[in-house]
Amino acid sequence: MKSGLFGFLFAMWVLMLAGGGIVVTLLGPISISGFGEFNWLIASIIKAIVAIVLVVIWILILLKLKNWIFRKEIKS
Repeated sequence: MKSGLFGFLFAMWVLMLAGGGIVVTLLGPISISGFGEFNWLIASIIKAIVAIVLVVIWILILLKLKNWIFRKEIKS
């Protein structure tokens, strides 16, 4: 049981670190031009949408991993 829990926690930390790296390296430098004074607003909306999509993907991955670990533990 402990190995499954530790595997889940390890995967959770890896996903958090990977997500932080993606946000900082890929989303941080995004800038939009051509919309006048609304450049920063549009860039912020794009960054927020991408960040929310990443969070949803990470949650779905962790749910699948959790279900797989608990099914494996129940069968043992």
